[in-house]
Amino acid sequence: MIFSDIVLSQKLERTEARANADFVDTRARLDPANGAAWIEVGGAYAMFDSPESPLTQTFGLGIFEGATDEHLDEIEAFFLKHNAPVFHEVSPLVDFSLMELLSGRGYRPIELTSVMYRELDAAIEKRERIPGLATRVIDENEVELWAKTSADAWTAEHKELGDFMFNFGSVSASCRGSYPYIAELNGQPIATGMLFIYDDVAMLAGASTIVSGRNQGAQTALLEDRLQFAVSKGCSLAIMGAAPGSQSQKNAQKNGFQIAYTRTKWQKIG
Repeated sequence: MIFSDIVLSQKLERTEARANADFVDTRARLDPANGAAWIEVGGAYAMFDSPESPLTQTFGLGIFEGATDEHLDEIEAFFLKHNAPVFHEVSPLVDFSLMELLSGRGYRPIELTSVMYRELDAAIEKRERIPGLATRVIDENEVELWAKTSADAWTAEHKELGDFMFNFGSVSASCRGSYPYIAELNGQPIATGMLFIYDDVAMLAGASTIVSGRNQGAQTALLEDRLQFAVSKGCSLAIMGAAPGSQSQKNAQKNGFQIAYTRTKWQKIG
């Protein structure tokens, strides 16, 4: 039995940090002019993708070693050099003194995430699917298809994000540790899901479904098939994140995920 303790938190936070660093490395490879880069400071990964990117932040601050003013000076200088805001994703398993340190340096909590996990020590149960629904890992020449499907789903409610999400998806689907999944209904793409694998941990992300493909069971199928694939690759643990109380969290819990803890995102205001 896995307990929600600092050892588990280190594993979960490091896996998500590696996925973000993989993305940044891929961005730097595909678009060197972007200036994407990352550093490690006191066990925390600090990533810069672009000033507006959700990946521009840190993971693991204070969870591997106690965070200090010197650590934060170095991290803040890194983001300042890139003219980027400063964000930290902080596990509640860190020493409480980090909260006081961040508050004293002008940080404020702005977001919460339910960090969830599921042990992969049992067969993945699959539910009945509607005829014609299937999922698969895309071919190398289908990155644009995956990115377009994902962007089309996002822009149904946020049209202004179309170009950003297409570009973001193109990089994500090209990461070395990624397995981009697509769901098709009668051969037509309707949904996407991302799977990252590092060592024996699989991270699920990138869930999106176009409007006409919703309520057809696509995300359930993608979840089941990604977990089964992770087992076949020797993974013993699957992780994902969601907004507390969201439908994504409920769907994950229905599929055997447990909440490890609620993580806080901090932003430097002053």
